[in-house]
Amino acid sequence: MSVSFSEVKKDSNEPIIITSQSLINDNKAKIATFDGNVVAKKGDVTLNANKMIVYYEEEEKGGNIKVIEAVGNVKLQKADRLITAHKATYFPEPEEKVVFTGEPRATEGKNLITGEKITFFIRDDRAIVEKSKVYLKERKVVK
Repeated sequence: MSVSFSEVKKDSNEPIIITSQSLINDNKAKIATFDGNVVAKKGDVTLNANKMIVYYEEEEKGGNIKVIEAVGNVKLQKADRLITAHKATYFPEPEEKVVFTGEPRATEGKNLITGEKITFFIRDDRAIVEKSKVYLKERKVVK
């Protein structure tokens, strides 16, 4: 099952492509529930989870995504960065971000960051980690 949401924003017109084993769509409530090996891909960012619930606007208002809730074995991959958690919530506006909760962990190379909550700003490629603990195993040398 594959669905493409044409989420057009001011600075990006790439669609989010979501695949899963099953999809239940409720047009009246404006909720799409993807279940089983769910993969959401937008550009170079891939979000995996056991289940994703997509809340979207009415067609008259553009049908854009308002929020995506990802639950169970959540994993976001962007280049050599990997963030894992039990739950993540994607907010396309005002800043495209994903908030990870439930034992979130972020790795880049051999380095690891854990915390209570990780907020990853996709467009800015930056993160805020609450109650963080950092394990640095390799340093990058800037020349």
